[in-house]
Amino acid sequence: MTTSHPPAAGERDASWPPVLGALAVFTSPGRLQDAGMAAAADDLLAAERSRTALEHLTRRRPELTLDDAYRIQWTNVQQRLAHGARIAGHKVGLTSLAMQQQIGVDQPDSGVLLDDMLLPSGSTLHLDQFVMPRVEAEIAFRIGADLHGPHVDTHTVRASVGEVLLALEVIDTRYGDWRMTLQDSVADNAAAARAVPGPAIALHSGLDLGSEEITVRVDGEVVVRAPGSAVQGGPLNSVVWLVRQLDRYGAGLRRGDLVLAGAVHASLPLQAGSRIEASSPRLPSVSVEAV
Repeated sequence: MTTSHPPAAGERDASWPPVLGALAVFTSPGRLQDAGMAAAADDLLAAERSRTALEHLTRRRPELTLDDAYRIQWTNVQQRLAHGARIAGHKVGLTSLAMQQQIGVDQPDSGVLLDDMLLPSGSTLHLDQFVMPRVEAEIAFRIGADLHGPHVDTHTVRASVGEVLLALEVIDTRYGDWRMTLQDSVADNAAAARAVPGPAIALHSGLDLGSEEITVRVDGEVVVRAPGSAVQGGPLNSVVWLVRQLDRYGAGLRRGDLVLAGAVHASLPLQAGSRIEASSPRLPSVSVEAV
């Protein structure tokens, strides 16, 4: 299989993701036809833009496979690229036990971050742009060197990471409720809606991210304290999973990509007038205000 990569942040390459229909994983009997993929992607995009809840795809298409769902996700991404969006990176979702139990799944998934999803720390978030928004605190990375292949490990990932930071991710479901199958989540771009990256620092050898305790405050009140180890035993493990997952489809990470490693806690509902802040002992804080 020829390996290709998504473009780095700030670049645009309409050829990524690769033409997934050529890959063997999409030749299994019963997978949705191309027209079905496009229709599902159209429905999800329309639901997001109109902020109208959509019926879960697997309730309408019980035969939907995980590979089908990723194809729908990337069809949606291609539509956004065609309208001027640019790929900024990736998110890993459903990495903590708390999040898996909240949604009702038993394994992670991934989604694509686009430049129009990113907000600077301290931004104002308008809730009327979403269906059922929630927020989660995460450790995130800025990739410093291209990273791909099926055999990456934490040492490879750590050597390829340029910077580490805290981030707040705003997730949203286009289905109207938060109980869904893994296929539903994947097709919906792993619920990606907005990402608020905080200031980044270099990932130096003495920084133990698994023991980094993240504190989340809503209007100044502590609502969550959880260590980085809540994410797959450590957020670098989450990036390992992502690189191997992308490699299954002939893709990888590029220098400059932002990677959200996954929430350390179950997501929190967003309410107008609230200020959400995430902090930790060794990483700069990040915040957003909902209106």
